[in-house]
Amino acid sequence: MRIIHRVEPDRPPAPRSRRDPDHAHGNGLVATGLRHAYGPLTALHLDTFAIAPGDRHAVIGPNGSGKSTLLGVLAGALRAQAGQLTYNGQLVTRHGAEWRARAGIGRTFQHPLVWPDLTCLDCVRVGGWQHRRNPDRTPLEVLRLVGLADYAHQPASALSHGHRRMLDLAVTLAGQPRVLLLDEPAAGLTDTDTDTSRLLDVLQGLPSWMAVVLVEHHMGVVAAFADWITVLHQGRRHTDGPADTVRADPGVAALYLGTGGSDAAHP
Repeated sequence: MRIIHRVEPDRPPAPRSRRDPDHAHGNGLVATGLRHAYGPLTALHLDTFAIAPGDRHAVIGPNGSGKSTLLGVLAGALRAQAGQLTYNGQLVTRHGAEWRARAGIGRTFQHPLVWPDLTCLDCVRVGGWQHRRNPDRTPLEVLRLVGLADYAHQPASALSHGHRRMLDLAVTLAGQPRVLLLDEPAAGLTDTDTDTSRLLDVLQGLPSWMAVVLVEHHMGVVAAFADWITVLHQGRRHTDGPADTVRADPGVAALYLGTGGSDAAHP
């Protein structure tokens, strides 16, 4: 009697959850057991947070949910009071912001940090020089990327808020980060302005090897860019998952409408 063995067709492996540190396969930025408090108030308490090369990951939540605190801890501006972080397999928990920036973890801020007395072109030059990398674009090309080439020789102090925000992004991109942490880059940009469209063009044109963590309230920007969303509430993970699934979750909408409970007092 012949024994016929059924051969099952190959199936692609199930996608890893972004909660799983192995999602990054030893590369990228992996945080486990993160905790940060302001006095008696715990602003951030996360079990895991993993960012792999090429990720397009948005972090959303109401004001005071811990979003900016998370970016501060990942970037090294804030010291985690518990937990650890690894970057490309190396333990970096005790390394500060300057070390992490030079290693390839770049960050923009809610309030743009630029050198007001320098021209826009010199600001971008300094951004690249600080990280000691051979640039793949000239400073002028970086300014052209963010729509500021016409302002190259103007002092940063002369720019509008929206243009300063784009300059802050250009300075960060000049350092060629491998992990880019963006803190509300659309804040202060208007839908009637070309700045929002320019921002999306820049974000969507970033190289595929660059991981991006986007903290943002502008859901149009989140919807157009992110493929995965983590929702924070009172410093903890409320939910996360594929972008379309999270945006359709009525519980997420409830948080934004104020029916999800009180917020923490710190960002």
